[in-house]
Amino acid sequence: MMAEYISFNSPIGPLTVFSEDGALIVIEAGAVPGAGSGDPLLKEARRQIDDYFDGKLKVFDLPTNPAGTPRQREIWNAMAKIPYGETCTYGELAETVKSSARAIGGACGRNPLPIVIPCHRVLGANDAIGGYSFADGAATKRQLLMLEGVRLGLI
Repeated sequence: MMAEYISFNSPIGPLTVFSEDGALIVIEAGAVPGAGSGDPLLKEARRQIDDYFDGKLKVFDLPTNPAGTPRQREIWNAMAKIPYGETCTYGELAETVKSSARAIGGACGRNPLPIVIPCHRVLGANDAIGGYSFADGAATKRQLLMLEGVRLGLI
């Protein structure tokens, strides 16, 4: 089956969400011309993402199937458990999944479903903002954390 997609505007700019075989597979920054889909899953993904940005949704309830190695998928599953408005460090997440902070950073950078898999909630040591490979990088990461009420005093 071929991927379907929908583009829409958000507070961090246009987003395009892709689904395949009944699961979300990718969220990209930017719009795809002519992107519109009657797919109920994509409509629900848009509703949940809109509700997230409106402060009404704290936990996404969407089927996902991100492409990655088994290790990356394990790390993404652990990231998905970081609660809204909370953060952890690369090192803390590494301890949770018995890995290295470098592997966590690599998985964050390859996360195909940012926002839904909240890699923006993973910070460097001493609450350093760290990198963010989605949209406008660290500025977008700060915006998402502020939206969730994370105090950015040191970040």
